[in-house]
Amino acid sequence: MLNFHILTLFPEMIQHVMNTSIIGRAITNGFIKVTPVNIRDYTESKHKKVDDYPYGGGAGMLMQAQPIYDAYQEVTSQIEPATQIGKTPRVIYLTPQGKLFDQQMAKELAGEGNIVLLCGHYEGIDERVLNEIVTDYVSIGDYVLTGGELPAMVVIDAVARMVPGVLKNSESGESESLSHFLLEYPQYTRPEVWKDKAVPEILLSGDHAKVEKWRREQAIERTKERRPDLYEMWKKQKE
Repeated sequence: MLNFHILTLFPEMIQHVMNTSIIGRAITNGFIKVTPVNIRDYTESKHKKVDDYPYGGGAGMLMQAQPIYDAYQEVTSQIEPATQIGKTPRVIYLTPQGKLFDQQMAKELAGEGNIVLLCGHYEGIDERVLNEIVTDYVSIGDYVLTGGELPAMVVIDAVARMVPGVLKNSESGESESLSHFLLEYPQYTRPEVWKDKAVPEILLSGDHAKVEKWRREQAIERTKERRPDLYEMWKKQKE
């Protein structure tokens, strides 16, 4: 089982989304576990304060080191040694300053036993606690969001799909877009003709070898047209 531990100020955001669709089924079937941890529960402030003004001035507030560190300590103390095999868990801080998240990273993370996702807010987090606990800085894109919860859910969704047993069809994860750097081929369903547009004849032929060849060609052409960066990576891998 892959365990996700989310350090957040808004655990209800995680709970509402994670109980639906494929991820909800994966949790029910015991393939993954998602545990939101409310950072505010670990503050020493009687007013549940978790932020303060930045030293040196500037706009906005920063999340303080103490409640984040104490929440992290609580999480790691509850991780069973058998699930970690003697190593500390990967701690991912979701930030625009991180390495861009992609399918290859999702596959890599799916092999972990425990992943801690740290969700920032306000103007950021005290650098000292980041240096103390974070192992990976990860970004889902070159834009700024109001908090780390949405990026955390993106990471959970993408990684969970790579965990064996989560997807009903064992091959579906390998045939989707970005598998081996190629985008997915075009797909069609009933009716056979819609708005005078017919399904390609090859897909009606019943010749599975020809269908697979057509799909492969379409995937290559689509990748070359829409994502030349991935196409170049695919060519390099093929070589």
